[in-house]
Amino acid sequence: MHKSGPTQNRLSQFRRTLLAGAIAASIGLGISAPSLAWEPTKSVEFVVPAGTGGGADQMARFIQGVVTKHNLMKQSLIVVNKSGGAGAEGFLDVKGAVKDPHKIIITLSNLFTTPLATGIPFNWKDLTPVQMLALDQFVLWVNAETPYKTAKEYTTAVKAAGPSKFKMGGTGSKQEDQIITVAIEKLTGDKFIYIPYKGGGEVAVQLVGKHVDSTVNNPIEAVEQWRAGKLRPLCVFDDKVMPYNAKVTATQSWADIPTCKSQGMDVDYQMLRGIFMPGGVTKDQVAFYVDLFKKIQATPDWKEFMEKGAFDPTSLTGDEFVKWLTKEELRHQSLMAEAGFLAKK
Repeated sequence: MHKSGPTQNRLSQFRRTLLAGAIAASIGLGISAPSLAWEPTKSVEFVVPAGTGGGADQMARFIQGVVTKHNLMKQSLIVVNKSGGAGAEGFLDVKGAVKDPHKIIITLSNLFTTPLATGIPFNWKDLTPVQMLALDQFVLWVNAETPYKTAKEYTTAVKAAGPSKFKMGGTGSKQEDQIITVAIEKLTGDKFIYIPYKGGGEVAVQLVGKHVDSTVNNPIEAVEQWRAGKLRPLCVFDDKVMPYNAKVTATQSWADIPTCKSQGMDVDYQMLRGIFMPGGVTKDQVAFYVDLFKKIQATPDWKEFMEKGAFDPTSLTGDEFVKWLTKEELRHQSLMAEAGFLAKK
C-alpha cells in the first residue's frame, strides 16, 4: 500500500513549482505550444490547366505575387501551366495526387467542359473544392479599326456576309468561348469560322493583328489592348452591366459596356475562377487554404485586381460552393449537348 506523507507532499509541490517556472520561462522567451492546425512544409505547386497569358494564368501569378508581397505563407507558391488536352493534363495530374496537400489547382469552367468534350476519366468530384474566388465575364470584342460600334451592327454584318465568312477566335475547342459562339449562332442565325488558340492572351493578340474578326475574351485578357486603343468592346454576356465606373480608356469604363441582351443578343455566361485540392486531404489542410485566400481577398491588391479585370467578386466555400458546382455541372451538360460538343460514348 502506498502512503502519502509530508515528504511526498513537499516533492509534489516542488514539481509543480518547477513546471510553473518552466512555463513562465517559455512565455518569457516567446516560445508557445505547437499549433495543431496544418500548414505546408514544402513548396506548394499551383497548377494552371490553361496556357500562359490567359485569365487563369494571370490570376494564379497575381495570387503568387500577393502571397510573396504580404508574406502570407512560409513556403513558396510555384505556378505551373499544364494546359494539354484543354486542361486535361492539369486535372488528371491533380486527380492523381491523392492526399497531397502541397498541390492546388485554379479552375476555369473547363472543369466541366473538358471531361464532357473529351471523355477523359475526370470529374470535379475527384478533387476537393476549396473556394470560388470570383466569376469571370465574357465580352464581345472587335478590332478598334473596324466600323462596328455595337453588337447589333456587327452581327448584321456577319449575316450580310453569308455563312462562314467571319472568324471568331477563342481559347480551346468545345470550351467556354466556343459554347458562347455557338449560342450566338443559334440566336442570330449567323455562322462563324471558329479558330481555337491556346490561351486568352494569344486570342487578344490575334484580334489586334486582324487574324480573326472578333473574340469573346474575358475582360482581363484584352484590357491592355483596349486601353491602348487596339480593341473595342461591344457588349458583355451578362444580364447586368459591370459595376466598375473608373475610366479604363479616356472615354469608357467597364460600366459603359452594354449587355449583349440589350443589343438583341440574349446570351448570358460567366466562368468560374475557383481553387481545388486533390481528393483525400484533411479538413485542417483545406482550412489552411481557405484562410490563405481569405487573407488574399482582404488585401487592397485583390480589390484592385478585381476591378482591373472587371470580375464578379462572388466568393463561396464549403457546402455553398459544392451546391453551386453541382448546379453548374448540370447546366454545362445541357449547354454542351445543345452545342453538339459531348464526347461520343
